Amino acid sequence: MKKVIIVTVLGSLVFTSCVSKKKYVALEQDLSNTRSTLQKTTVEKEELEDKFAKIEARVSEYNAKISSLREENDEKLVQVGDLAVMSNNTKTKMMTTLAKVDPNELAKAQTLEDSINLAISYNLKNSITDSSNSDDIDINVDQTVVMISVSDKLLFRSGSYQVNRKAYNLLQKLADVINSEPSMEVMVEGHTDSQTVKEGAYIKDNWELSVQRSTAIVRLLQNKYNVNPKQMIAAGRGSTMPLVDNDTPENRAKNRRTRIVIIPNLDKFFALLES
Repeated sequence: MKKVIIVTVLGSLVFTSCVSKKKYVALEQDLSNTRSTLQKTTVEKEELEDKFAKIEARVSEYNAKISSLREENDEKLVQVGDLAVMSNNTKTKMMTTLAKVDPNELAKAQTLEDSINLAISYNLKNSITDSSNSDDIDINVDQTVVMISVSDKLLFRSGSYQVNRKAYNLLQKLADVINSEPSMEVMVEGHTDSQTVKEGAYIKDNWELSVQRSTAIVRLLQNKYNVNPKQMIAAGRGSTMPLVDNDTPENRAKNRRTRIVIIPNLDKFFALLES
């Protein structure tokens, strides 16, 4: 009986010893992993601190440049609400232009931004139109984006993407505006009415017609009037963005148009206030 008890006790001691060793090895492994993680974290922290210091230095440099520019411009620039910055000379030109605008149109201008947009629209329309085509051209300004819509009858024959020669004078004037500022970006959008293309026609559908028309204008601006192709985008909208319902011949004629979207930089935008 004593032998059985001794063997049992010895067995228990051996079992306990084995479990303790396993725990010890596991703890050692955990400690090693923790030290490795801590070392990795320390290195990453130092790298992040270095990157942050470089970013802070760049921000400080940019802030210094901004402050320098502000100091240089403070004497000649005035703030115009949230829109941007306008010189006193530009404000004078704007007031001169607004004096020529139709009083009914001027009455619609509720804010300074409206007045600026109205003056730019007036000057730009006078610079690119004449008495023969002014009714076929509509100009709107939204923020600093200028949108020129040209009727289909001025640019193209019905169902065709061949540009009418009578539109060349307009395109020349438009090219002069674009070429005056290399930073301008111009998107030419073709728009159609909702009538389907006749079966068997060389144009498949309104999508193709709108794209062909926009690319025809872009090619002319590039090849005939030397507009930098990097400044232009050709886009076709098909019949997806009508101005009015396509329920009458007159309305369909309004929807058939080419829209030229000009995105000038801020300085050039204000320069459009000049006659």
